[in-house]
Amino acid sequence: MTRNECAAWLLQHDHYVILTHRRPDGDAIGSAVALCLGLRQLGKTAHVLENRETSAVVARILGDTTKAEAAADDTIISVDTASAAMLPGEALPLAARCALRIDHHGTGISYTLRELVDSGAASCGDIVYDVLMTMGVTMDRDMAKALYVAVSTDTGCFRFANTNAHAYQVAAACAATGADLYPLTQALFDTNSLGKLKLQSWMVENAHIFAHGRAAVCAIPKAVEDTVTRDDLEGIPGFLRSIEGVKISATIRELEDGAKMSVRAVPGYDATVICGPFGGGGHKGAAGASTKLGLRELEKAVIEALERYLTEN
Repeated sequence: MTRNECAAWLLQHDHYVILTHRRPDGDAIGSAVALCLGLRQLGKTAHVLENRETSAVVARILGDTTKAEAAADDTIISVDTASAAMLPGEALPLAARCALRIDHHGTGISYTLRELVDSGAASCGDIVYDVLMTMGVTMDRDMAKALYVAVSTDTGCFRFANTNAHAYQVAAACAATGADLYPLTQALFDTNSLGKLKLQSWMVENAHIFAHGRAAVCAIPKAVEDTVTRDDLEGIPGFLRSIEGVKISATIRELEDGAKMSVRAVPGYDATVICGPFGGGGHKGAAGASTKLGLRELEKAVIEALERYLTEN
């Protein structure tokens, strides 16, 4: 669908429940909240389905938008979710009912009849902003805060290579409402807990840096992760990539039923090449995958994949 077609479809329907992915980041929650508020402004009934994995930092923008479960006649849509497998447990039963997907992950796996996917967008929030404006929504301060969280999160506070002119335009539109965006910026990008700093220190000591310093991998056992909060884990996937000389990195986390990897890469390198064979996807600069492999088994496989990739690139 085009943005115009998506806007027209949304205007024709009602009673929306918006889904977000597992361990939702600022783009997922921000896009969902902004879309919810915009639909309500147009007289629609709209809610964001509660996601128990939402961090406290991002949850501050949820307000009264959430509800615990979807009714049988609700219209289900998803944002920033590349595949049904990315949905949290409480949302998985709704995947088959999902009528519309709005996303910016070009390597996603279709699970809806209708989708608006623009892999050139810096964030899903950029796309939601366009759709809201097309529908004639007037952006208020709460909507601006949600969209700012969405756009700033996926651009790394406008530092990542995916940052484009439109991302700045959306941020400017958010600022023009008079919303106080500084506290959000400070909380998201300029505040570290002692637990997060200790985790980063542990990662430096336990990271495997190879390929002449171009690659870094760190596998975090659950016993280590359990010593920090969910908020402490925000931004952790990009930490190793910030090491001088590292072009592509992978952070691997132990799950109850396997392990998850998050891969980050600088321009000229492709994170999706590493994640794709494991059933994952995302963007060239940031991709991920969840597997049934054990922590050390996945660590070994990722290191081998990165060695092969960097031998050829």
